[in-house]
Amino acid sequence: MAEDNIQAFFEVSYKLYRDNTKIAQMERRFYKKESNNYVFSSESKTTGLISLFRKDHIIETSVWNYSGQNIIPLHYSYKRTGGKKRDVEINFNWNDQQIINRVNDSVWRMKTKAGILDKLLYQLVVMIDLKSGNIPERYIVADGGKIKEYFFEYIQDEIIETPIGNFNTMKLSLHKKNKQETFLWCAYDLDFLPIKVITKENDGVLSKAIIKSINKFKQNLEN
Repeated sequence: MAEDNIQAFFEVSYKLYRDNTKIAQMERRFYKKESNNYVFSSESKTTGLISLFRKDHIIETSVWNYSGQNIIPLHYSYKRTGGKKRDVEINFNWNDQQIINRVNDSVWRMKTKAGILDKLLYQLVVMIDLKSGNIPERYIVADGGKIKEYFFEYIQDEIIETPIGNFNTMKLSLHKKNKQETFLWCAYDLDFLPIKVITKENDGVLSKAIIKSINKFKQNLEN
């Protein structure tokens, strides 16, 4: 996976739904820092009527870089405020071969593993792999203090209608062991950016994200 296969930097926004009720808006950014590390970030806030009762605010960030042909995660953070508060930080210490996990005030360690990704970074790596002509089959992800396997399967190509136009997409399914099933529609003309994502939760509730807008940049975005 060479660095020159990486797609353009971008900012993208999505509308988020839960059982067809709009509940939030999510903004995602992919850019390069002055340190030459890459950043993929996600921020979501509740909107509409639900925001009168809950003001959830979630910020998720992945910092990573390349080592030869490999993508190397460096730091992951997740912070949720407004509702049930949660503060997560994962540091990948490759020199000591350790992953240091912190959730609120609890800290523990586990060994690194070749090819491991974080919970946000794998969503960008799907795009990078598809652009390189590789349909992903399996990723290993640091998730909830454990190393988990995420399995992908190509379903079919579909034309998807969105607020910013119709796109020819590759539909993929994502399975986690004993967990919910997710479907992603990745647009060919947007470097395989997911423009629609549907997740069936364990309780049967459907969560959906639909693209609202996108800006793509050939050069680095400002922080």
